[in-house]
Order: sequence, then structure tokens, then C-alpha cells
Amino acid sequence: MDKDDFLSMDFKEVVENLVASDNSPNIPEAIDRLFRDIANINRESMAEITDAQIEEMAVNLWNWALTIGGGWHVNGERKIKLHYVACKLLSMCEASFASEQGIQRLIMMNIRIGREWLDVGNFIIADECFQAAVASLEQLYIKLIQRSSPEADLIMEKITVERDHFRVLSYQAESAVAQGDFQRASMCVLQCKDMLMRLPQMTSSLHHLCYNFGVGTQKNNKYEESSFWLSQSYDIGKMDKKSTRPEMLAKVLRLLATNYLDWDNTKYYDKALNAVNLANKEHLNSTGLFLKMKILLKGETSNEELLEAVMEILHLDMPLDFCLNIAKLLMDHERESVGFHFLTIIHEHFKSSENTGKVLLLYIDMLLQRKEELLAKEKIEEIILAHQTGRQLTAELMNWLHNILWRKATSSFEVQNYADALQWYYYSLRFYSPDEMDLDFAKLQRNMACCYLNLQQLDKAKEAVAEAERHDPRNVFTQFYIFKIAVIEGNSERALQAIITLENVLTDEESEDNDLVAERGSPTMLLSLAAQFALENGQQIVAEKALEYLAQHSEDQEQVLTAVKCLLRVVLPKIAEMPESEDKKKEMDRLLTCLNRAFVKLSQPSGEEDLSLESRVNEAQWFRKIAWNLAVQCDKDPVIMREFFILSYKMSQFCPSDQVILIARKTCLLMAAAVDLEQGRKASTAFEQTMFLSRALEEIQTCNDIQNFLKQTGTFSNDSCEKLLLLYEFEVRAKLNDPLLESFLESVWELPHLETKTFETIAIIAMEKPAHYPLIALKALKKALLLYKKEESIDVSQYSKCMHNLINLSVPDGASNVELCPLEEVWGYFEDALSHISRTKDYPEMEILWLMVKSWNTGILMFSRSKYVSTEKWCGLALRFLDHLTSFKESYETQMNMLYSQLVEALSNNQGPVFHEHGYWSKSD
Repeated sequence: MDKDDFLSMDFKEVVENLVASDNSPNIPEAIDRLFRDIANINRESMAEITDAQIEEMAVNLWNWALTIGGGWHVNGERKIKLHYVACKLLSMCEASFASEQGIQRLIMMNIRIGREWLDVGNFIIADECFQAAVASLEQLYIKLIQRSSPEADLIMEKITVERDHFRVLSYQAESAVAQGDFQRASMCVLQCKDMLMRLPQMTSSLHHLCYNFGVGTQKNNKYEESSFWLSQSYDIGKMDKKSTRPEMLAKVLRLLATNYLDWDNTKYYDKALNAVNLANKEHLNSTGLFLKMKILLKGETSNEELLEAVMEILHLDMPLDFCLNIAKLLMDHERESVGFHFLTIIHEHFKSSENTGKVLLLYIDMLLQRKEELLAKEKIEEIILAHQTGRQLTAELMNWLHNILWRKATSSFEVQNYADALQWYYYSLRFYSPDEMDLDFAKLQRNMACCYLNLQQLDKAKEAVAEAERHDPRNVFTQFYIFKIAVIEGNSERALQAIITLENVLTDEESEDNDLVAERGSPTMLLSLAAQFALENGQQIVAEKALEYLAQHSEDQEQVLTAVKCLLRVVLPKIAEMPESEDKKKEMDRLLTCLNRAFVKLSQPSGEEDLSLESRVNEAQWFRKIAWNLAVQCDKDPVIMREFFILSYKMSQFCPSDQVILIARKTCLLMAAAVDLEQGRKASTAFEQTMFLSRALEEIQTCNDIQNFLKQTGTFSNDSCEKLLLLYEFEVRAKLNDPLLESFLESVWELPHLETKTFETIAIIAMEKPAHYPLIALKALKKALLLYKKEESIDVSQYSKCMHNLINLSVPDGASNVELCPLEEVWGYFEDALSHISRTKDYPEMEILWLMVKSWNTGILMFSRSKYVSTEKWCGLALRFLDHLTSFKESYETQMNMLYSQLVEALSNNQGPVFHEHGYWSKSD
């Protein structure tokens, strides 16, 4: 059995399993496999299977595809695939072509499947199905001719075949249009058109098909193709006026006229005009008349011809709104003379109508556009007179009138003709009655106040703002004008209150007012204007508050940064002169908040309207330096000083990492770590202490990273900062009881260039609560002592203190304590100290006295442990220190000798317990 045999048998098995299976998740995969394999199967490859079996497979597959419902894992496209496979199988059977019924079945299946593929956008397979249907139709037609049937039956059967052929051709046209193949699509449609004499019932279908093609191609700017399809739609529609209404024919012609205009209004002007005239003959309506006027205005139509056209409209009793739109269209195309004349005619024609106000308002609007203001004012006065005598406009028309007047006022305001703007606002004001005061009235008063302020008529501006405040006190623009007037009058308190109220309103809700002094969609712009106005008028405190609010509420990156910079420039000189006080602290807190806001804005991802990379770096440099300087000024308040240093560090991260910036970052982190470490030392709870120390550790580690990077340059190898970082990190780890402390110290002990002071500090830190690491302290003191001994000239004072601490840590006071190192080693420290005392006269006498007492007490401790040889040895050492005392020698010599005699006697008489009770000595004895 060859490969094709295996394929056919496997294919048969998949089909049988599929139609017999329940709702299985594997069904989609099986369908896709059948669809893929059918392309490689033909009748020869299925020779082992009979036609009857193939037909049974095809029928079962087709019917199964029809029965599966929405609960199955099969979408619409997979059902089409099943139908396609069934049809391909059926077409392999000779029996399918042997009878007319078999051919008809194949035709039906191919047409249906082709339509389905067309609907899902698979045009290639759709065309394949349609072509197969055409071939089958031709075979069926031959069989019909060859068969002897009554003439009447034969005619009916031929018509059925032609109708199916018509359907296939129309579907092929759709597929060709979708693929952009105009030539093939037009051939199919023209074939259909030729068939309409025999199939008149298909006229409406072909008419609508061409119309849809025309609409689609026009949307894609394929004007030539669209003109063809719309022309065909009209021609076909005319063939059967019973099924095609005149309204539809007119619609097609209007679209054709519009298509000519869009294509080339100069070249196809006549065609467009002919099309719209024909449309209006088919069915006259306002859309056709309006389109005709548009076409006339595109050409070189004389005013007389236009007037004739508009008079025709009037005689057709078109509604007022339509006539007004025509008048406006004429004005928009700079045919004012015809437009105004038509308006006059309309006014007279509709004089008795309730809508005569519309004509008058449009007339006024057009007059103002033509700058014929005197005539417009006359007409406005007519309306005012009518309004006062009870002939009032409707609410809708009144809104229109206000819009006309305000628009004119705005245009005058924009050219700084404030007096003229006031005249038009005053016209608007005259239409308000006491019971009609609304938010628009408040807005009108604000606009008038703005004009009065620009004309420096302060009293009138105050009156207008008072009216606005009475009707709309929570409006941002009302508060803005209250603020401006207060600033002009020098009333700082009132101006400040207005700014606070303005900020509250902005916080509560976004204003959508469109007053002419503000940028639309940017209420925070008022805060910017307020700050600028306050500064210009010497109101610094008010300006500061406005800038602070602007930085807080604006979403615009550049606006926030500018506001913060301006605020800093205003406030910094003032702060520099302030003594340390609560007020200065509040100012620092305020500046910190604003600088943090600037940092947030700099941190935002870059957009099209945001800062360039270079500008961002420059801004960050400026803010970094300011934060640094403010930190330096806060030396009396370490907590806020830390915040400024951290902020300076954050700002520096926007800057290139050159040497200067790296040093600045390191310094900022070092200062912040110092403050956090101090906070950790003072913390009242374990939680707070852990928080501060952990934060300090992070800062120290980052600082170390920077330090190590700088060391690679070779410039900072002996930087004192490294030792400070070492001590900070050791203290933090010690106080946190860090398990990595020992491994950290391993590297520390090996570091070169460490000074005695560093080791002594490590020792102190190691024993500072809550840390307790006596062995580390002991090791550090030993290293310090070793360094002292290596010095050419020993600092005796520092050496004596180090020795004191080392001995005291090695042999703690009290007989019950356990020594940290052998007494033989401690004896060496005493001997070392005695040697230095012998060689210099500068050894502090108090330290000699302490060594004397410490060695004596050690001897007594040995006595208590019955170590009598050691006792005599240590007490003898004390006498040797006694010999080096000067001012204290006389005080201690007699007593020491007496005690030593008693000790010797006790040793001889073995009176340990008695002597032990009284033998300890201190420097105060």
C-alpha cells in the first residue's frame, strides 16, 4: 500500500470518528486536519473506497456540520471547512455528475460554501467554489438541452439555471470588488445586466448591489470606479421602476453628483449638476436642493443664476430652517449680496411665522461677520424693544442671541478694544430680568469685570465681580477676579483668602468654564496668572501661595518645574535671613514639599510635550544644588537636613555620572546615613531603631559602591570618607546584631592605612548598647596599641588612654568577673606601660595611679583564688608603679607599704579570708 493509500484510509477513519464522536476538545484539530489533507486527496488516491462510500462520507460530514450547536468547540469558520471538505469529496464521485439531481446538488453546495467563504473574507477559496459552480451549471445546461422535454418545462428549467448563474456572477463580482479587481467585477455585473431581460425579478438585487459597490469605493476615494457603479445602479434601477422607488433613484443620483464633486469639481462640474438635476426630477427634497446649491457655488455661477435658484427654493415652500441654511451657505461661499437679499426675502416671506426671530438673528450674525455693526445694532435694538413689549424670543433663540453677542464681544476683547466689548456685553445684559439670573449671568459679569479692569475702571469692576460672587461664588474665575481686585487695592489678606478659596475649588472639581482670560482645559493656568500678577504688584506672600498651589495641582511638567523654581527664587533670600524658629522650620517643610513635587515631575516618563534630555539634566542640576544648599542651612535640624540631602541625591541621578556628580552623591548619602545613624541611637523603641539603622545601612552600601567606583580612578585612594563609612557600617551592623558582622570585620582588619583612632572607635562602638562585642573591642584595642608602639614619637596621652581601655576590658573590675585573655598577656600590658612610664615624664599621673590600683586589686583577686605567688607578683607590680607617682606618692606610699606588709604577713600566716575582705583598693581610698 503506497503513501496515498495510507492517506485515504486515514482520512476515512478521521471522518468516521469525527461524525461519531461526542463533544470532544480534539474536534477542532480534527477538522483542521481534514481541511488540510483534502488538498492532497483525489479519486485515484481513494481507489480502495467506492463512490457509494465516498458519497456516504460526504453526506454524513455535511449533515453533521449542520447539527453541531453552540456548545461544541467548533466556530463558524470550521463549519465552513467541513462543508468544503464534504463538497470536495462529493465532486470526486462520478455518480455526482451522472444525473441532473447530482449536478444540482453540487451547484447548491458550491454556491452556499462560496458565499460562506466570501462572508468570512477568504476570497481565494470562494472564487474556487464559484468557478466550480459555473462549471457544474454549464454541464447541467448541456444535459437539459440534450434531454427531450416539453418546451414549457425546458424553459422553466433553463430560467432556473440562469438564475443560479446570475447569483454566482453577483457573488463573483462581490469577491472581485473586495480584492480590488475592478475589471473582473465590472465584467460580472455587465453579464448580470444582460441577463435582466430574461430575469426581470433580479433587477432590484443588482441595482442595490451596484449601489453598495458605489458607496464602498467612494469611501476609499476610488471616484472613477464609484461613478461607474452608481451610474450602473441608476441605469439598472430605471429598468424596473415598479420595484425601484423614485426616492432610491434620487439617492443614487445625489451620491453620484457628490462623487463627481469630490473627484474633481472643476472637471466634472457639469456631470455633477446634471446628476443632481436628474435626482431632483426623480424625487425633489431638501437634500437635493441643498446639494444643487453647493454645486452651483463650486462653479462660476452668476449671482443672477443663484438668485433664481434660491427663489425656486422659496416657491417650493421649503421650511424656514432649510432656507436659513441656504442663506448661510451663500454667506460662507462669499456670496453675501445674494445671501443678504435672500435673507430679506425670507424675513418678509415668514413674517407672520412664529420663527421670524431665527431670520433676524441670522441676519444680525451675518451683518456682524461683514462688520456692518451699525445695522446690526439697529436690529438688536428692534429685538430689545420687542422683548420689552412682551414679544420675547424663545429660550433657544435667546441662547443663540447671547452667543452672537458674546462672540462679537470676544473678538473685540482679543484686539484689546475693551470699550467695544463692553457694549456688546451690555446688550446681552439688557435681556436678563431679575428672576433670570443664572450661571451665565455670573459669567457675563466676570467678562465685563475683566473689561473694566483693563480699562482701569476699578469701581465698576468691583460691582461686576460682586454680582458674579453673589450668583456663582464657587467659580474659579469669580475668585480670580476677587483676587486681582484685592491685589490692585493692596489688600493682601483678601487676596490670600481668594487664592485659598480658588485652590479649594480646583481641588473639589475641575472647572469647565470658558471665560476669555483663561486657557481652555487648564484651570491651573489661573494660579500661574495669579502668581505672576501678585509678583508684578509686589504681593510676595500671595505670590508664594499661588506658586505653591500651582506646583501642587498642575499636571504639566514644565509648568510645575517653573513654579517651583520661581517659588524658590522668591523664598530663599527671605529664609537666609530668618533666625532659627518654628516659622523657619515651616518654610523649610514647604520648600521640601515643592522640591519633592519637582522631583516627581522630573521622574515622569518622557512624552512628546515633555522636556528634552538636555533640559531635564539642566533642571535636575539646578534643583540638586538648591537642595544641597538648603540642607547645609538646616544644620540645626538634622532630620530635615537629611531629607534635603536625599533629595539632592535623587536629583543628581538625572545627571551624567561624572566625577563631580559622583562625589556629590557620595556626600549626600554620607550625610543622610549620619543622620539616620544618630536617629537610630536615640530611638525610643526597637522598631524605630531597626528602621533607622536599616535605612542607614542601605545608604552606606550605596555610598560604598560609589566610593569603590571612584577609587578605580586612583584619585581617592586615601579619602577619609572611606574610614568614616567603615565606622558607620560597623556601628549599624553591631547595633542590628548582624550575623554578617564577623565576615565584614575580616576585611576591615586587613585594610592598610587605618589609624589608631579608627581602632579605638571600633572598640567603643563594639561595647556601646545595644551592641556587646567585647572580643571585637579587645582585638581593636590591641591593634591600636600596636600602632602606637610603631610610631616614632608616641602620643603618651592617647597611648595611656588606649592602655587603660585595653587593661580594663581584659580584666574587668570585681573579683567575680572572668578575664577575656590570660593574665600572662595582661601582665605584658602592665609591663609595657611601666616601660613607657620609665622612659617619659609626660605619662599622666592619674593613669599611673590607676595602673597601680588595678595591679594591686588583681593581686588581691589572685589571693582570693589562693594563688599566692601571683598575689605577691601583682602587688609587687603595684609598688613599682608607686615609685613613679609624684604628687600622689606621699599620700599612697605609707598606706601601700603598710598593706603590702600585711599581705606578706597574711601570706606567711595563711590568713587569706581576712585579708581578702579588706584588701581591695580604689583610687578614692
